[in-house]
Amino acid sequence: MYHKDVLDNGVTIVCEEVPAVHSIAIGYWVKTGSRLEEEDEAGISHLIEHLLFKGTKKRSAKEIAEAIEEVGGQLNAFTGKEYTCYYVRVLAEHLPLAVDVLTDMLYNSLFREEDLVREKNVVLEEISMYEDTPDEIIHDYFSKTIWDGHPLGRPVIGTNESLSRIDREKVLSYYQRHYCPSNLVVALAGNFQYQEAVDLIGVALSSLRPGSIETKITAPQARSGLKSFYRDLEQVQICMGVPALSLYNDKIYALQILNNILGGGASSRLFQQIREERALVYAIYSYYLAFLDSGLFTIYGGTNPANCQQVLDLSWEEINKIMKSGVTEKELSRAKTQVKGSLLIAQESVLQRMHRLGRSELVHQRFITIEEVLERIAEVNAADIQALTRELFAPENVTVTVLGPMSEGQIKHPSVLCRT
Repeated sequence: MYHKDVLDNGVTIVCEEVPAVHSIAIGYWVKTGSRLEEEDEAGISHLIEHLLFKGTKKRSAKEIAEAIEEVGGQLNAFTGKEYTCYYVRVLAEHLPLAVDVLTDMLYNSLFREEDLVREKNVVLEEISMYEDTPDEIIHDYFSKTIWDGHPLGRPVIGTNESLSRIDREKVLSYYQRHYCPSNLVVALAGNFQYQEAVDLIGVALSSLRPGSIETKITAPQARSGLKSFYRDLEQVQICMGVPALSLYNDKIYALQILNNILGGGASSRLFQQIREERALVYAIYSYYLAFLDSGLFTIYGGTNPANCQQVLDLSWEEINKIMKSGVTEKELSRAKTQVKGSLLIAQESVLQRMHRLGRSELVHQRFITIEEVLERIAEVNAADIQALTRELFAPENVTVTVLGPMSEGQIKHPSVLCRT
């Protein structure tokens, strides 16, 4: 039930028919994000995302919102480091409306000066909101520490300084370069007739002139070490992590299982040992980010300053246990079952199916089926997990970032712990 078409102007359409549901989800995926921005335009991709909701030649900002909401639908967007997505979820009968609204937003927006000024202020408020949320902003600080000077190390929303340098001319120039047909993937999942949907989308986008852009990316050079950002807070926010795997690395499936075992939920080692057994934290977890040529594996925890070193030590101890002794077959089996369950449950959402379609096409230029993913996960064994942990967590690769009322002199880096 998967289909792929490429229009004459270069737009790619990927579809998955799900006849058993009443709705559809459609996303316009643009192959641009904060990674492709120059330093003096940092945050411009996210700013353009905001501006495309502010009015077109056909609809005001209010009319854009009302068009989808009045039929019970959802209209939203998000900007990442390597792509931007605008999406709609509605009942299947309203697919023509969804296509019309998304096409109108992406290719008929006005980019008025007054909207630019207003939305820059909105984003500045967004930045302030993150700065006032330590458990959120610590992740941006961590990325900046480990990838300092590289676009992947910058926050997607930009900074006060970078936004002040963005004017309408820069916005239009960036938009015209990156929102070209060859950079657009339309992903559709739900209850529709394939050929009717492709014809509908093809007509809507037929006026776009063929165009492409050559983008060059360079892999980030990771910096290890320890960095503290002093702030007068009740808690210390901690991120400890290492450079990890790219989206193209076959070991990504083993990394998914490792993440589940180490810090992927309430049954994980970190949660059980540090929260349940010792009550040192309220939240502790691990996660990984994978990009086209690089990645990060990160452990996060928030704790009282007096417990900061102990949380770091215990986290490193759990990593060391896996490096030395591996994982048990029971842990491995449970992790595979959890990952399988999460993937299959997500399949019940047309929105999640659409997201998988879009990302798969952007990265791999093909659809990676759930069956293929489950097969690769089933192949992961305990030796794979142990070998990957040893590969990633060499002490010299580890970066620690701390936000709170502590200085760097008060914290020991894991490389020191290995020698004691």
